[in-house]
Amino acid sequence: MASGICSYLPELLCSFPSIDNSLLRAFKKSVDGGFKAFVRAYGDILDTAVQPLQWFLNWLQDLFVDAPWIIFLLALTAVIHITGRDARITAGTFLAMIAIGLVGLWEDTMVTLAMVTVCTLMAIVIGIPIGILMARSDRAQSVVNPILDVMQTMPSFVYLIPVVMIFGIGKVPGLIAVVIYAVPPMIRLTNLGIRLVDREVLEAADAFGSSSSQKLFNVQIPLALPTIMAGINQTIMMSLSMVVVASMIGVGGLGKNVLQAITNQFFTIGLLNGFALVAIAIIFDRTSQAYGKRLQKHTEVIHG
Repeated sequence: MASGICSYLPELLCSFPSIDNSLLRAFKKSVDGGFKAFVRAYGDILDTAVQPLQWFLNWLQDLFVDAPWIIFLLALTAVIHITGRDARITAGTFLAMIAIGLVGLWEDTMVTLAMVTVCTLMAIVIGIPIGILMARSDRAQSVVNPILDVMQTMPSFVYLIPVVMIFGIGKVPGLIAVVIYAVPPMIRLTNLGIRLVDREVLEAADAFGSSSSQKLFNVQIPLALPTIMAGINQTIMMSLSMVVVASMIGVGGLGKNVLQAITNQFFTIGLLNGFALVAIAIIFDRTSQAYGKRLQKHTEVIHG
């Protein structure tokens, strides 16, 4: 049908005009060459700059893996209980971790937990200051928002290309890729939470002579904490989802097992590791939600 219609129309209307292939090849070659030249010139400097991340990740991973399982389980359950204050979440965490250990996935789960912990901490350290900057400046928001749009819509596999070219294969490149993928919700929800603070509260702070920094740390951030916690929740969820993709470049843990199960078509192994990831995600999700609700109630009492 299309060829029949095009036979009666000018060629320009039937085939979309494109840039000459030689020009496209020259452009791609120049961009790739420039990036490779950048890596050759500054690769060692960047490797040195991220070395502390490697040390911290290795230390935390060794701590989680080498700790007696009963001590880690009790410590994790205690942290979950103190944070969530919900007996059902605490009991569910205990039972889920026992089940993970019984199927032989305890060590891989510890590796994944260490990776997600470091990624979440990095996302918080990077995301909250950028979110505060966006909340305090409409111009900064107009600049950062398009970047966040690109970061959230870019296929996750694409993030692996530049980090591998710069840092090679290993844990740190995977960590950086996970953070890039997971940090946008942290930035957006920090910005949103601060912007949603009631103007009357800010006017009251101004009336008491509060400075800009005092308003930020004593009024805006405390009132925005429930929304910021939602950002942390989303960051954890996205980190867990990206860990499987990052296993392609040397990140171990449950993601590596899932990748091997896909490669070798081991349905049971993939299912068990997938359920372990789901269990961890549910634990963190329910706990952070419960903590966010507590913060919300506390904020409403103060605001009221």
